[in-house]
Amino acid sequence: MLRILFLTIISLYLISTLFPALPTGNFISFLCFFIVCITFPQVKTFVKLLGGIFLILGAGLLWYDGAEWQQYILSFGPMLDLITMFVILPILAIPIKLGNYGNDIQYLIQKNIKSAKQLYKMTSGISYFFSIFMNLATLPMTYYPIRPALESFHVQNKERFMSNSITRGFAMPLIWAPVTPIVGVVIVLTGVSWVSILPLLIPLSIFGLLLDWVMEGRKMKSIPDLNLSVSTKSPVAAATEEPGHGRPGRVLHILTAILVFNIFISMAEARFPYSFLILVSILVVPFSLIWSSMLNKGKEFMSSLREHINIFPDRMKEQFFIYLSAGFLISSIKISGANETLNHIIVNLISVISAEFFIILLPLFPLAFAFVGLHPAVTLSLMAGALDPAVIGISPIVLAVAMLSGAISAFLIGPYNATLGLMASIIKESSLKVSNWNLKFTIIFICWIMLYLFVLQLIIHS
Repeated sequence: MLRILFLTIISLYLISTLFPALPTGNFISFLCFFIVCITFPQVKTFVKLLGGIFLILGAGLLWYDGAEWQQYILSFGPMLDLITMFVILPILAIPIKLGNYGNDIQYLIQKNIKSAKQLYKMTSGISYFFSIFMNLATLPMTYYPIRPALESFHVQNKERFMSNSITRGFAMPLIWAPVTPIVGVVIVLTGVSWVSILPLLIPLSIFGLLLDWVMEGRKMKSIPDLNLSVSTKSPVAAATEEPGHGRPGRVLHILTAILVFNIFISMAEARFPYSFLILVSILVVPFSLIWSSMLNKGKEFMSSLREHINIFPDRMKEQFFIYLSAGFLISSIKISGANETLNHIIVNLISVISAEFFIILLPLFPLAFAFVGLHPAVTLSLMAGALDPAVIGISPIVLAVAMLSGAISAFLIGPYNATLGLMASIIKESSLKVSNWNLKFTIIFICWIMLYLFVLQLIIHS
């Protein structure tokens, strides 16, 4: 039943977006309300509590505003664009799995790595590379091919080594990659174009990667390199290589695919009136099918797609519940006019502390709320109604950069987000421990972000 409901609501939402004249809005709202009702008993206690708070606050605002009973149901529906993207994005990982690119990456590592520092850089670099395309699938796809090679190095805490390199490399592209849901959310909320913020976000992303390499490289100075005097081959390769396996040049397929997909998104954003989230969601399936067909894996792609459709409802029922509940609160805030009150408070605050100081504090909000279980997308969506750039005197571009910067920091140390949860399950440690491992790096990174935002605000308003 969940599968039918979820597929129906996503299909109707996409159809209503492409053909806005169709009278589907009320039915979509009712289905969202129904989904929240039937998923409530099936989600974890913490998710029930969090979603319940959203629902109670939203209902309270509507009641205070004197809304009719129909309005309570019709207020469901916001954040369906984000949910749709969450459902569709994992399809991009299918051609990468079908192409067995993991074997090529492992072969590349075995042939070229001579020190722990090099292995760390390559691991985080591969994680960065995959993250542009694969989202959470990056974590296991990077960990399992590389972890065996680490046994040949005298690294004291190998799981920490893998966790730090993968999660930090994974987090950095999330600030700009078009397949990242949070990027789409911020673009929709601020009204900026994706192309306009890329020149500001990509350097910040690369800086974060290099900062991590410098910090971790200092720790690894005392770790000896592998002894290559006996053979021209790396001992890692000698120990684990399987002759005839792995073609490193095929990794360029992924780089080419990333470039082509980004070009398609840029062209579609300039040509069509649809939101960034919708454009990405629409392009994912045909792009993945074409890529798989070029690998002569068209039938296997369709089989994997059917498998994804069968399993995603059970995996995503908590996301449906929490995001639809948050969407209800967002609607209630707008209908009741609470966003105008919050806007007035923020404007008064900015008049006291200045726009420059406010903008450098903004990334701390999603970071703080991540520690009570709120996904950055939810936090930023809830804040958006009170952050009208024209009213508060902050450039929409700077606001977008600040929002995305805070979201990335939340992904790195928020103990309840999917990133750290999945990494913790892979290395069999607690998510709090994984969060603690990233704490020092995140503090230094966010301090640089604050300085970057301060300078950016000064330049744009000068």
